[in-house]
Amino acid sequence: MRIPRTGRGGLFAVHVLRGQAQVQFMPSAVTGVIFTVALFAAGWQYGLYGLIGTALGTATAQLLGVDRSRVSAGLEGFNACLVAVAFAVFLGPGHPSTMVLAAGGCAVVTVVTAAAITLLRGWGLPTLTLPFCLTASAMTIAAPGFERVWHGGPAAAGPIRAAEGSVALAVDDVGRAFFANIAQIFLMPQWYVGLILLVGIFAASRTAGAMACVGSAVGVVTAWALGAPTARIVDGTMGYNAVLVAMALCGVLLAADRWSLGFAMVGAAAATVLGPALNALLEPAGGHSFTWPFVLTTLVFLASVPALPRLRRAAPPTVLPLTEPVASGVVLGA
Repeated sequence: MRIPRTGRGGLFAVHVLRGQAQVQFMPSAVTGVIFTVALFAAGWQYGLYGLIGTALGTATAQLLGVDRSRVSAGLEGFNACLVAVAFAVFLGPGHPSTMVLAAGGCAVVTVVTAAAITLLRGWGLPTLTLPFCLTASAMTIAAPGFERVWHGGPAAAGPIRAAEGSVALAVDDVGRAFFANIAQIFLMPQWYVGLILLVGIFAASRTAGAMACVGSAVGVVTAWALGAPTARIVDGTMGYNAVLVAMALCGVLLAADRWSLGFAMVGAAAATVLGPALNALLEPAGGHSFTWPFVLTTLVFLASVPALPRLRRAAPPTVLPLTEPVASGVVLGA
């Protein structure tokens, strides 16, 4: 049966909203609405970049004939959302060149996603935010070499230096860091953005919301215990990868139980430590770690699962309101 044009438009909007929510693994249009509100709370320009970026990624996937179930689940939109927001953050949202490049990046990341799926499928591993990391890293490293693209920003780092600044955490610092860890997944430092995002996660899944809290707490404790500068803990740049790892390894990609909980907590701590290591490698070239620590940690831990019989893969997602069901073979974050 042919779907009326107005019906197709509504269906596309649902797919876009799911793409927003898939940034944190939730295939829920309702959560996508809340995430969109969070981005607009950080700044109307970032809200627009994120929403339009997700729409462009989703439309590109449809145009190229990507499997309908992936499009419907929002799996072709979340990397484009992050790419668009990253371009806005690092190149400046108000420049015409940023708008053009962000649109192009959203189309390119769809192709990169297809390539990553093809390469990782043989190992039974999901792509996660690997396409975003590859595209955004190429942008930040290359951009300073183009006068019409680069409008000023942090200079390339020099030789690796020891951490500087206070390592003491006050009670209010802990609270801000806890929510900022969640906000930084969207490259936003505001604690209240993280609070809104957390509400959106809980709206889709209490287990996912609880694991986001566990991951954030592990990130804060690990960074503080190792003596990370307070400023980096409070702005969320030390702990956001821990949030994603914890969610992925307990409840999203692996079944939630006591074994995966411990597994996820170890992974979250490992990702927190890996972050500064990757920053040290990438900063001299002008790059940023983005969600590389999450991607690398999660892929390594998932690759070990077949040899660890206590751990079980999660069941297919069930939070898919408002439109047609998604095929059971679709994996969150794939």
